[in-house]
Parts: sequence; structure tokens; C-alpha cells
Amino acid sequence: MTFDQIAILAIVVGALAAFIWGRYRIDLVAMVALLLSVAAGVVDPFTAFSGFGHPAVITVVAVLGMSAALTRSGAVGVIAERIAQRTKSDRAKSFSLIGLAGLMSSVMNNVGALALLMPITLSVARKAGLSPSRLLMPLSFASLLGGMVTLIGTPPNIIIADYRRKAVGESFQMFDFLPVGLAVASVGILYLVFIGIRLVPNRRGNDEGKRLFELSSYVTEFRVPADSRIIGQTIKALGERNEEGGRPTVLALLRGNERVVRRLTREPLVEGDLLLAHGSAEQIEAAVQKGLELVDAKELDAIKSDMSEDAELSVVEAVMPPRAWIEGRSAAMLRLRSRYGLNLLGVARGGAPINTRLRDVRFRAGDVLMLQGDSDQIYGTISSLGCLPLAQRRMSLERPKILVPALLFLAAIVAASVGFVPAAVTLAGGLTAMVLTDNISMAEVYDAIDWQIVVLLGAMIPVGTAMHETGAAGLIAGALAGAVADVSLYLVLALLLMLTMFLTDMMNNAATALVMAPVALGISEQLSVNPDPLLMAVAIGSSSAFLTPIGHQNNLLVMGPAGYRFGDYWRVGLPLDLLIIAVAVPLLPVVWPF
Repeated sequence: MTFDQIAILAIVVGALAAFIWGRYRIDLVAMVALLLSVAAGVVDPFTAFSGFGHPAVITVVAVLGMSAALTRSGAVGVIAERIAQRTKSDRAKSFSLIGLAGLMSSVMNNVGALALLMPITLSVARKAGLSPSRLLMPLSFASLLGGMVTLIGTPPNIIIADYRRKAVGESFQMFDFLPVGLAVASVGILYLVFIGIRLVPNRRGNDEGKRLFELSSYVTEFRVPADSRIIGQTIKALGERNEEGGRPTVLALLRGNERVVRRLTREPLVEGDLLLAHGSAEQIEAAVQKGLELVDAKELDAIKSDMSEDAELSVVEAVMPPRAWIEGRSAAMLRLRSRYGLNLLGVARGGAPINTRLRDVRFRAGDVLMLQGDSDQIYGTISSLGCLPLAQRRMSLERPKILVPALLFLAAIVAASVGFVPAAVTLAGGLTAMVLTDNISMAEVYDAIDWQIVVLLGAMIPVGTAMHETGAAGLIAGALAGAVADVSLYLVLALLLMLTMFLTDMMNNAATALVMAPVALGISEQLSVNPDPLLMAVAIGSSSAFLTPIGHQNNLLVMGPAGYRFGDYWRVGLPLDLLIIAVAVPLLPVVWPF
């Protein structure tokens, strides 16, 4: 082994360990790996940042921007609502929503697709008397399956297409992923609807799950005001805890600097008492009607005085996705009220009780926040915090606002599929047209871009190229090829797919594709076979993050609202992984012969 090979392998292994460890942000790890590669002399310092102008990066940015424009138009929400309204049986509604998640994520960002469908799915679950946990995991998994179908469905496909261009001089086109991807996605979605949905734990049904919060169950704070008619009465005067629209569950009573613990429900309430409680939005509203007030709602007076007379306040539910910049911070640290004009009225968290003051709760990925603010600005402010609104928007349904972005998106897809112009150019052109036609602003485009993924791709593309050019990828491929030299190529394909699946469950899917694509090319060179089926196996494996909540941000996004635990995912995901292997391995060589 040469020094360059040893250096790049050490850097990549270290990056993999850091990705899996999760202590540091993935974009920081990628940037450190790039700088170390430059310092080691395996990446040219004058082209070190060429990855940020790479077509794969531009394509990802354009897709994220156009997905945001489609979301803003309300077109997808209207379609989903009508499907949910016109299907009668619970099974039909589940199939429609899970199938729609797969369809949407084949052409748009899968995080955006999930965020759009979550409110509708939760509404369907409530009306059908189902626990949200029954539907949210299948919805998340379906959004990942849908990304396998087209070039723009997920960043790994874009990365794999570029590696194919380096290997054979021509990139994969828009619908080259369709034959195998559609078969895998279709079988996977059928499994989720008919089998997987039965394997998902029903968190509402077990005793321990009673401590978990559903989407509509929040920890909040009440104050007993001076003019309250409940002064002198006990907590029981608020109603029965378990009755429909009854009182929320009181976790603690704070009186001055003391916490009342003994005989909590029998203690007469006095002016100024603070009640830390959790309950549904209806129970919170009922408590206010009985004479309590929300702590932060009263303290919003200063903000309301700065609003125009026509301004209205709205209450919106928002979920905090993984790696949002406010993660680990509290409302007090962020100064939500004074800096952003938002009241934090409640926090819902799955899997862990909240026993501290609301203002001191440090936010975690998957938390659902009940926020109050100016109706005209609240959604933009939520976006600037890195969160996703779950309450349905009061969107305009005027035909041009829905039709124009949909037509522009379709035109960009068709132009990219023709292949006369690279996909990065046509998709960037489509996004530019959306901005020029006032369907999305540049500020909203920048808000929609996942900058961690952009930095990850821009930094790791030169590192992946260095793996190939130094021959380090060939060494790994040679070792793997030598170990399976006397076995069937189908087994080689299966092992490559399983290895990629394992890695993507531990780290980001784009990072997995960047690491495994050079290995797939090396194996094809060692065995003197067509690289296409091997590259396609890496693409499919990179999107198969079904065993852990950390494999993809969609899995972590539904963890809080549904009350999932870490070990819940493999119960549904392991059979799905085996099913994908069973479908993809025999089909790949048929579509892409060795």
C-alpha cells in the first residue's frame, strides 16, 4: 500500500466512525475529512472545494427549492385531503396515504413529503380511533421507498448517477431507476399496508405508553390569576382527568419557591399558583375556560402591543426535525418571545416525561411544540427556527397558485428526462422560473435548502474521488472480490446491498453512497463486470434506512409524535430489508446485466 492509500483510508474510516458515533454534526465531520485529505496531499488544494459546484450539489439544491414551492402552493395538501375524504374504509385511507407518500417522495424531498402528510395522517388516525404510532412509521418508510424510483427522489441516486458518468462516460438518466426502484417500492408499500402496519407497536395500548405523549398531548403551564373563580378550590374542580375534554394531568404545583407534592389534588389553589400539567389541546382550552390562564399567553401582551390592530394570533403545532439548529436550546436561551415574537404554550415529547419549567425545557429532535404568534408571520418564523409546521396552513386555493408551480416542476422533470441538457441545469432553470413567477421567494428557497447536506456533499465528493484515484477503493474492492471470487455474482450483489444497508442505518444516506460507490466501481473492475447493477445496489441500499431512527431524519421525525422507541424500528424494518433484497437481487441483473 502506498502512503496516499493509507492516508485516504484512514481519513475515510475515521469519518465513518464519526458519522456513526453522532457526537459531531455530519457537515463538520465531512469538512474535517476534506481538510485532512488536503493536508495529506491526496486532494489538490486548488480544487478542494470544487465539490460545492458539482452537478449533484446543484441538483439537490434545485429539488429542495422546487419541493418547497410545491409545498407552499398547497397543491399536494389539497390532493391528500381529498383522497382521505373520498376513501371510506380505514385500510383504504391507510393505503392511500402511505402510497401517496411513496409517490410524492419519488419527485420531491422526502422530508417535505412526510411533513405535508403527517397532519392529514394524524387526523385520519384520530377519526378512525387508531394510535398515531400505527401509521407514522409506515408513512416514513414509504417516503424512503419512493425515493428509489427516480433520479431526483433522493440524494444517493444523484450521487450514484455521477459515479456512473465517471465510470462509463454517461450518467444515469431521470427514469433509469424506475424499473427496479418501482418494483421494490411497490412491494415494500404493499408489505407496509398489509403486514408492516400490524407489526408497529401500539403505544397507546400498553401501560407504559400512557406516559408517552401523543401529538395532541402537551406539557404546559397554567397560572391562577387574581380574578379566577377557581381560587380556593382544588384541582379536582377542573373536572375528571379521564373524561372527554376533562382536565389535564397535573404534574406539579409551584407556589412561590416551593413545590407542593403531598395531597396535590386536594390542595386549595391560591392566587399566583403555577401548575405544570400535560393534556390535549381540548383539555388545555377547557382548563382556561374554568379560570386558569396559560403562563406565556399572558406574557404576550408586550408583543401584542407592537402588532398592528388588524393582526391576529394563531396557535400552530410544529415538529423539530433532527439537526435543527435550536436542538439542545430552551425557550429562555432562544428568547422566543422577545426575539421571535413566539409563545411556547406546550411541548409534546415521546419516550420521556417532562418535569421542568416549560421555559427551561431543552428541545430534542422529534419534539412537537405548540407555538403562538402573529398569524401572518408565524410560519416563516417557525421555518427560520428549523422546525416544520404540522398544523394545516390557511392556504390559498386559487387555481394559478397551484397550477403554475406544478406545471413548471413537470416541465423541468420532462426536460431532465429527455437528456439533452444535464438535470442540474433543467432543474435549476425550473426553480428560477418559479422564483420569477412569484411562486416562491429567494428567501424561502434559502430556508428550504438543507445546508448540512450541501456541505456534506461538497466536502465528501473530492474525498470519494480521492479514494478512487489513489486506488484505495480498488484495494477494498479487491479484498471483497477475493473473498467471494468463487461464488455467484448474485451473492456478490446481495453482500454489497446488505453492507450498504448496514451503513445507511448508522449514518447519513448521502454519506453512505459517497463511501460505497467507489467500492462498487472497484468490485466491477476486479471482477470485470458491468458496474451498473452494483451501483444500483448501492443506490437502493443507501435508501433502505429502516432498522434505526438515526438512519434517516424522517424516522427520527416521527419518533416523538408516535412515542416510538429505538428498538421499534427493526421489528418492521428487518422484514422490509429482507424483502428488498429478495426483490432487488434477482431483478437488478435482468434490467442491468453484469
